[in-house]
Order: sequence, then C-alpha cells, then structure tokens
Amino acid sequence: MDPPAVRQDYWSVAPEALLRDLGTAPGGLSAREAAARLRAYGPNAVRDQRETHAGRLLLRQFQSPLVLILVFGAAVSLALREWVDASIILVIVIGSTLLGFAQEYRASAAVAALRRRLALRADVLRDGARASIPAAGIVPGDIVLLAAGDLVPADGVVLEARDFLVSEASLTGESFPVEKQPGTLPAATPLARRANCVFLGTSVRSGSARILVLETGRRTAFGGVAARLAAPAPETEFERGVRRFGYLLIRVMILMVLFVLAVNHLMGRPFFESLMFAVALAVGLSPELLPAIVSVTLSAGARAMARRGVIVRRLEAIENLGSMNVLCTDKTGTLTAGVVELSGALDPDERPSDEVRRLAFLNAAFETGIANPLDAAIVASGKAAGYSTDGYAKIDEIPYDFIRRRLTIVVACGGDGAHWIVTKGAYDSVLASCTGAMRDGSPAPLGDETRRALDAFYRRKSAEGFRVLALAVKRVPAKERYGRDDEHGMALAGFLLFFDPPKPAAVAAVRDLAALGIAVKIVSGDNRYVTAHVAETIGLDRGAILTGEEVAALADEALASAAPRTAVFAEVDPQQKERIVRALQRGGNAVGYLGDGINDAPSLHAADVGISVDRAVDVARESADVVLLEPDLHILRQGVVGGRRTFANTLKYISITTSANFGNMLSMALAAPLLPFLPLAAKQILLNNFLSDLPSIAISTDNVDASRTAEAEGWRIAEVRRFMVVFGLISTAFDLVTFAIL
Repeated sequence: MDPPAVRQDYWSVAPEALLRDLGTAPGGLSAREAAARLRAYGPNAVRDQRETHAGRLLLRQFQSPLVLILVFGAAVSLALREWVDASIILVIVIGSTLLGFAQEYRASAAVAALRRRLALRADVLRDGARASIPAAGIVPGDIVLLAAGDLVPADGVVLEARDFLVSEASLTGESFPVEKQPGTLPAATPLARRANCVFLGTSVRSGSARILVLETGRRTAFGGVAARLAAPAPETEFERGVRRFGYLLIRVMILMVLFVLAVNHLMGRPFFESLMFAVALAVGLSPELLPAIVSVTLSAGARAMARRGVIVRRLEAIENLGSMNVLCTDKTGTLTAGVVELSGALDPDERPSDEVRRLAFLNAAFETGIANPLDAAIVASGKAAGYSTDGYAKIDEIPYDFIRRRLTIVVACGGDGAHWIVTKGAYDSVLASCTGAMRDGSPAPLGDETRRALDAFYRRKSAEGFRVLALAVKRVPAKERYGRDDEHGMALAGFLLFFDPPKPAAVAAVRDLAALGIAVKIVSGDNRYVTAHVAETIGLDRGAILTGEEVAALADEALASAAPRTAVFAEVDPQQKERIVRALQRGGNAVGYLGDGINDAPSLHAADVGISVDRAVDVARESADVVLLEPDLHILRQGVVGGRRTFANTLKYISITTSANFGNMLSMALAAPLLPFLPLAAKQILLNNFLSDLPSIAISTDNVDASRTAEAEGWRIAEVRRFMVVFGLISTAFDLVTFAIL
C-alpha cells in the first residue's frame, strides 16, 4: 500500500486533521509501520550519504583548456614516436592534476569527517513508548519529543508546546529565538513566519514540545536548499579567465596551422611532415608549465592557509579570492557574534539607569521558567556591574507565556512588610499593564502625551536595530500568592536594549577589504532595522538598502543594475540571496560569499568563491570553497592578498612565456617558406619550448609590488594578447634580421 501523502500547505491544516491523514495515533507509529514508511519515503537524509567519489574529483582536474592543449601536445609527440617529449609533457600534466586532486580530496575528506560527527539521534514515540533512534530513521507521521538543546531532526508541526523557543538563525537569519506553539496559519505564510512549524537543522533553545513530522530528507526546507546544490557549480571568474585564455591560444594555433599547411602545400612539401611541423608549432605556443606552476603555487598557499586554521577545498579558490571585488556576507554569526548582549538600561526619560538594570537583574536572576539568551545577557551584565541577589528573597513567580508576553517576579527586601512586583516583557504588553511611569523614584501619571513619547522612543530604537523590552514595577503589601491579576496598575520603570554585536574583527575586516577595493554587501534574512543598524556599525551605508519584497518585484535586469549600488539586502530568502549573487556576477563582478547557515548554502554554491566560517552548519561547509576554522576574519584579508600575489605571478608567467613562444613559433613559421627544408623537427620545437620555460618556474615565487595587490586584477585577455603580439613581433623581427645577416 502506498504511504499517506503529505499536504504541501500543512501549516494551514488543523493538527487533528494531519494526524488523521497520516494515520498516526497519539502513541505514535508502530515499529512495523515506521519500517514500511522508511522503505517508501527513504532515509531522513538530505544528500547521498556516500563519501566523495575520487574518480569525479580526478576527472575535474582535466577540465582546463590549457591541460587539454598539453594532452593534445602529448598525443602529437606520441604520434611522432617522440617518447621523451611525450613523457615530459605527460609528467607535467599528471603532476599538476594529482596535486589538485590530492588537495581537494583531503579537504573533502575533512568535511566528510565533520559531517559524520554531526550524526543525530532523536526521541520519538513508537508503539506508545519513548524510543531513541537515529535521525535518519524518522518518517512522516512520527511524533518527535523535543527539549532544550535538541536539534530539530525533520520538518513538522507543533502538537504541544511548553515555553518552546527555537533558534532559526541558520535557516532564516533571524538572530533571536522564535516562539513556537500549536495552531494554524494562512497557506500563504512565508517560512520565517510559520510559528506553528519547526524545521530540520534548527535548534531548541528552551522549553519542550511534541511535533508531528510531515517532511523528511530532501523534502524538508533544508533538503530544498541542498537540492539546489546538486547542480554543477557555476564557472568561477578564474575558470572563465583560463577558458578565455585557452580560446585565445586555440585561435592563434588554428591560424598558424592553416598558414604553415598552405605555404608548404604551395611549395610541394610532404603533407604529413608539414602537418606535424604545423601542429608542433601550434602546441609550442602553449605555456606547458602553467598548470604545474599554478598547482605548486596554489598548493603552497593552501598549506600556508591550513597552518592558520583554514581548509581550502578547491585550489582555484585562492586565486578567486584575489580576483574578488565584491564580498556578500550574511549577518548573524558572520559579522555579528550571534550572542545577544544587554547594551542599555534606560528610564522613561531615556536616561541610563542603574535602578532599571538592577531591577532587571533581579527579575532575570530569580526566573526559573524559560532559559533564554535575553535573561542570560541581563544576568551577565548585572554580575559585571557587581549586582547579586543577596538581601533579596523570591516570593513568587508568574511565568512567561506567549499570550501575555511578559514575566513577573515578586521579591522581598528587608522587613518592611512590603513586596516588589517586577515585570519585564514585550513593550506593548508591559505598557498595557501600566498606569504610571517612574519619575525620580516615584510613579507619575501616564498621560497620552507621555505614551506618544514612549511609543516614538520604542520605534526609534527598534529602527536602530535594538530588541527593546519594557520593565515595570509595583510596591504592594505582602501576601503569600500572586497571579496575573496582580499585573495591573504598575509603573513603567524603563527600557532594556539588546543588541547582537558585530564581531570584534568585523569592523576592521570590512575596512581592510574596502582598502583592497572589495565592496562589502550584507545579504541577510533578518529584519531591515536590525540589518541596517549592523551595516551602519561596521561602516556601510544603511540607506542603500533593498528588502526581499523589493527584490522580488525587480526583474533580473533591474536587479543587476540596482545590486552594485546597494549595500544592504534585508529580509531576503535563500533563493533571493542566490539571485543577488548572480545579479552581481552578471555585472562583471567576481563575487565572494561569506556565510555559515543553511540559508547561505545556495549563495555559497553560486559565488565565484564561497567562504564558510567558524561553527557553520555542515551544508554550508560543504558548499564553500574555503572554510575558516577559526573566527578570525583577518584570515580572509590575508587570503585575498595571497591570492592576488599568486594571480599576479601567474599573469607574469603567461605574458612572458606566451610572448616568447609566439615570437619563436612565428619566426619558424615565416622562415619555413624561405628555406628548402623545415627549420626544426617537431621534437626539437617541443623540447626547445619546454627547456625555455624551465627558468620561468622561478616566477611563481617572485615578489609582487604592493600596487598589484591593492585592487582586484582580473583576467585582462586583451592586455595579454597585446603583450603577446607586440613582444612576439619584436622577437620575430630580431630573429629574421639575424637570419638575414647569417
């Protein structure tokens, strides 16, 4: 029998109907039914669990046109029975490809090991009893039990929840935990607003819940991101440059072969001998040692970066770093610490207040319900200020709930027979319980004008990127028990401002990257106000902003025009992030993307160079070309400078070698009609070309002027062509004059 179908808009369906549709009882599935569904739906895995296929990595090393030209040259040498020449060329090809293969295979193996360490188990109900099973064995219809600290193993709806907060930063970019509770939502509700759902890859911050699994494996939101990564990675800026350079050589080769064949045919020379001579000239144009020089240089750079705690998964990524002129980065956990801090405690007149900070500390320190980062930040700030609970006694607690959106603690201090009620929570909820505001230690009436001023302050601080909580107090006669009815007639004591601060290195890193000619752009799923504030903090233009709604309204051409002028993209989903990266690439930019979440994976995959950071989710690490294992963004700057140095030396080698080769080959092509014999045998041409290239190996370690690393230097094919033609003609003229004199 076919397994039950899962509705696409399950968040808009009542949980009872979903249980009925999936044939799930309150005690969960039976072990037999779960096994049958596992066979039908497949394992709860978002990707093929097999390790990296070595054959695919090896074949990828032969995609470069330059390597293919050398393979063609080796084939010509073999056809001429020039075994030494063929062996030399093949050694160069095999050596350079094996270097690249070894580096990528080691990096892929390291990432696979990291992925294995993240293997999950989950608690589910099977046959009416709680059981711990591997997450891969979860199927639609399972009832999963979640508690604080758990990773969510599949997509599902909440059946029951108690103080249930989930961190979805890795999926949506929202830095604060999101409250989850049972219910239904409109079918059009976007993923980030589905408060009745949980998603694979997110984590439980507090509370507990029972969820009904609806989607597993590749059908999850996580799996949808992973599916986009199954497509081949787009061509990078470095690969585009190599391809264009290879095409330039091929065009020159074809012209030279046709010229030599035509001239020798008119002179009545044997066709086969002329063909081998023409092909040898053509192959002689190629810088044979370029793959070896690039591989050796990049491998040395990769080893140097590894010593700093960096895994380079693709050797080309080092030069792509150097070519990068736009860096797109997520905010949470990348530019920010991902840790909430209490940045201010203000009274109703917007003045810093130690009393507000002290009251907030008592509320958070005595709280025993939901463990959440906001209370942790308050307690940490209070302890740093020297506060303690000594001298205070907790009388009662009115727990937080998602309807009231506030938490109340009742404390006693001294023996005056009175208690203090201290309430903190969402601004509008706390203000609704207040009839006054504290002024100079005493409550004053809360009139309409004061409310308007408080509302304006709340909106202003929210627009500056702060999470704003309100704090209220009331002194009452002592009694034994307190309830929600006691939360009225309170006085607003002030505000608590929370901020997810930028990483200490982020500001300096953005400044250093700007000095290198790299435009930094924030691309985040978080709300526009918080994102704009972070942008301003690290030195970006917060006014140059586009929201996800505005991005969706733009055609691709319009987005390609607007993206370079935009510093901040906020409230964007993973597909829009990828679209922004491609829009920037369409404008001719070499785009890097720095991110650490599931929602960043498609962008990491699409970028010219994908960079993941410390504590990234596994799918982000696998999508990245470079993985920073230490939270030091200055390594990125070092990588950029190192990449530009390598690229500059590569261009030196190409310019010098191709101009010399072009001059030599053109001289022989022009001399051929003037002589009654061919100037050189094919093996002599190839050997001469190879021996003349050997001294150029030293260029790979040459010093590079600071001006060459001060800005991105892309492939300037026209400049390479001009250099090759000008100096090649000069060399040819010198050779012909020497020939005439002799």
